[in-house]
Amino acid sequence: MVNLVTTFKYVLISLLYLCVHNMVHVMAQWPKGGSTRFYDFKVQMLKVNKLCNTRDIVTINQIYPGPVVYAQEDDRVVVKLTNETPYNATIHWHGVRQILSCWSDGPSYITQCPVQPGQSFTYNFTLVKQKGTLFWHAHFSWLRATVYGALIIYPKTGVPYPFKHPYEEHIVILGEYWQQDLVQLERTVMASGKGAPIADAYTINGHPGPKYNCSANDVYKIDVLPGKTYMLRLIGALLNMESFFSIANHKLTIVEADGEYTKPFTTDRVMLGPGQTLNVLVTADQKIGRYSMAMGPYMSAQNLAFQNITAIAYFHYLGATQNSVALPASLLPRFNDNLAVKTVMDGLRSLEIGNVPKEIDTNLFFTIGLNVNKCGSKTPKQNCQGLNGGVMAASMNNNSFIRPNIPILQAYYDHINGHFTEDFPGSPLKFYDFVNGAPNSAPNNTGSTYGTRTKVLKYGSQVQLILQDTGTVTTENHPIHLHGYSFYVVGYGSGNYNPQTASFNLVDPPYMNTIGVPVGGWAAIRFVADNPGVWLMHCHLETHMAWGLSVALIVKNGQGPMETLPRPPSDMPRC
Repeated sequence: MVNLVTTFKYVLISLLYLCVHNMVHVMAQWPKGGSTRFYDFKVQMLKVNKLCNTRDIVTINQIYPGPVVYAQEDDRVVVKLTNETPYNATIHWHGVRQILSCWSDGPSYITQCPVQPGQSFTYNFTLVKQKGTLFWHAHFSWLRATVYGALIIYPKTGVPYPFKHPYEEHIVILGEYWQQDLVQLERTVMASGKGAPIADAYTINGHPGPKYNCSANDVYKIDVLPGKTYMLRLIGALLNMESFFSIANHKLTIVEADGEYTKPFTTDRVMLGPGQTLNVLVTADQKIGRYSMAMGPYMSAQNLAFQNITAIAYFHYLGATQNSVALPASLLPRFNDNLAVKTVMDGLRSLEIGNVPKEIDTNLFFTIGLNVNKCGSKTPKQNCQGLNGGVMAASMNNNSFIRPNIPILQAYYDHINGHFTEDFPGSPLKFYDFVNGAPNSAPNNTGSTYGTRTKVLKYGSQVQLILQDTGTVTTENHPIHLHGYSFYVVGYGSGNYNPQTASFNLVDPPYMNTIGVPVGGWAAIRFVADNPGVWLMHCHLETHMAWGLSVALIVKNGQGPMETLPRPPSDMPRC
């Protein structure tokens, strides 16, 4: 009887503790949405047969591409991730602003330790004032080449799209496929000091299409009715390439970019870098037939090899025979058509006048580009296969980012010294002709420094950041993604940024989470640092990120619980 009373008292105390704990935890959270969406993600191996070969790939729930996460604006999303593979894993919710939920952002060693084999972790976040097409992907090693899927956020019930409702919606994910083990591929590339091999194929919803060996039937198809308008949710889930997309004989009308509505803009083709999403409307207004949906390479760097075989899917009119010859998508630009990219970017405007920060109190200037570091290996033939016997690297403000062995967010939150520094420069140490006058004698004077250097921002800072491409090794279009935020792209141009001549749009600039910094040019972005935590900013070309083209931004707490990052969840993985 005594044991029973003791047990009952223990249960009461435990329940009281849980209530108090949860009350405190909830008070420090953003208000929850109208619904909670639960998903169960299992990291599992899947055997696939592609390009005349069979191999095992890492997937979620043995689906490739992975399962779609559906939600509505302001919904709470809870995803339990259980790792049943031999590899570490995390999931990043690309484009989700993670208001007061930085612990669920997902980049390994930035906000969390990886979920190790046999472990699980629950991601928990609210889609505060967000809607549109986003996506999720792995953020450990190069696993996102196969571990990715769509995140579709519908407007609140009763709220229409700001355009005529399409007859149907289809998700179209552009990807790359390798025959190799992706974790081992990253290790090999990093150990060699050289660049990554080209992809074995481009894919549309996981299908390479008929131009590739053994792929005549490995083709994605959309069946359409004549006269109907369709919305395609285009997602750039590529790893190391950027890609053009077009449909033969059909126009694409962009109505959303990176989960934000845009003024309608009609074009023949679009370009998506890794991390970018576009919603386009397509009307089936041609004669009955089968039309190619084509995905081809955009390569802005010089003298780099790339996969040049186009991935094909079908835009198939009902009434056309299954054996109809597909009309080719002849509108894909040349692989290095920078003007085609600029033309689309020029057409992007926010649908509504935005809250663009006008009074800037934090001015930042980050150079981005590639480096060649001197060989320090005793086995240079194995480890120094970059340009002229050097080691390839990439950097922001000439610093190549090194991931620590514990998450920066944990070290910052728990005041653990020695894992990062707060001395990332807010501007280059030296200004020169970044595009044309950079030193080009690799590796003698093209090297970068290494370090886990972070940039600290005060809560509420109104930030302007200039991203400047450099020609140290080669100029290139870099898709730069900022975790935890979207930003206004207020300007961009070619050459070196010049504040005296730069033209800015402060009325209706596009509001994005990933910006392609123009090849040999610059982009200016603005945002308010109103979300506390540690947020990775990086190039979304995976090789560049592995080489160090990243920086971590620490946004400090503001005042009160609604401006303060809550404590970590109890099930955070351990390194």
